[in-house]
Amino acid sequence: MKQLNALIIDDEPIAREGIADYCKEILFLNVVGLCKNVLQANHYLESNQVDLIFLDINMPIVSGIDWLKGLKNSPSIIMTTAYEAYALESFTYNVLDYLVKPISFERFLQAVNKVNNYYLHKTENEVLFLKSEKQLKKINVNDILFAEAMQNYIKVVTVTEIIITHMSLKSFKDQLPEDNFIQTHKSYIVSKYKIDKIIENQIIIGKHTIPISVRLKKTVLSSLKI
Repeated sequence: MKQLNALIIDDEPIAREGIADYCKEILFLNVVGLCKNVLQANHYLESNQVDLIFLDINMPIVSGIDWLKGLKNSPSIIMTTAYEAYALESFTYNVLDYLVKPISFERFLQAVNKVNNYYLHKTENEVLFLKSEKQLKKINVNDILFAEAMQNYIKVVTVTEIIITHMSLKSFKDQLPEDNFIQTHKSYIVSKYKIDKIIENQIIIGKHTIPISVRLKKTVLSSLKI
């Protein structure tokens, strides 16, 4: 079992200690630091590597959200906050889960198990090979924005190109990391980390608009912890 080094960032001492106490109950978590603001966290990360950060939002000096916007090559993030309003925005910054205070141990366990599962299945520069135009094209899974079913084909839209391949949407979905992608419609699968915003029954990813079906809307919002 891989040990995950965790950093806790929260300006409230009771909140920091509460998360640390929960972590002590999890065999694969190792708390390596407690920080009261993101400046302390920056100093720690300059010389230490962590796998997971528990991050509060409403903090003095710099908020957790503003800090995430400038954080490059960030580890996995679990937000721990009293505010529900930032959930959707948070998932655009490599956030794996969003916990609203007061946090029950059951909900905490669900979140950290998701992170553990992510690391268990994560491979360095995970790639897929798709047959297109009589050749096999390599794509990085992290570059996928969404996939659209087109009769006997699917269109895979990435950050750099569009690939048409003879495959069912279900077969393609089965090759993707389960926690990273969600089906929003019978004809669409999207990367939840690439979502910019949701407007009624539509997902916006850059210049692309992807529908959310009535049947799947509750599942989609639940997957995003909304």
